Amino acid sequence: MTVLRELVRSDAPAIRRVFAGEAVTYLGRPAMTGPEAEEYVARAIAWSAADPAEQFALGAESDCELIGVVRLRLVTPQHGRVGYIFREGSWNRGHATRAVRELVAFAFATLDLTSLGGRHHPGNPASGRVLTKAGFTRTGVVNGMTEYERLRGGEAGVPVGPVPCARK
Repeated sequence: MTVLRELVRSDAPAIRRVFAGEAVTYLGRPAMTGPEAEEYVARAIAWSAADPAEQFALGAESDCELIGVVRLRLVTPQHGRVGYIFREGSWNRGHATRAVRELVAFAFATLDLTSLGGRHHPGNPASGRVLTKAGFTRTGVVNGMTEYERLRGGEAGVPVGPVPCARK
């Protein structure tokens, strides 16, 4: 089961593992350093605490292990953009699709958005399959990226909460 939750400072080492290896191939950046991971988590915490929040970066957890991050940036009061990255050892198991579906439900039911966008590098068709399985429709190519759109339609609310697993 894949669960979305807010990031906490102790997630920095796991975030560094997510932003490493093949997972960063299409991001146009090298693997994340330790200090970069700590800064990323600090920004995610600040984004969630902002009033009003304009961006969310949520941890995707499976079996009490952080395996990815999904992001939602509010472009307008009614439209947002989703993004996601998962540690390569978690690929092809449905985690990204489940996490993006939960993010979609959160965006539409909890934030009351009416549409979402997403995109991926054309060399990464697996990312496009995640978006399609989450109900997005391919709309074309813009600036070399394959673009998708998803409209609101009957999603149940998904609470995004604190860390659900006991920490050692």
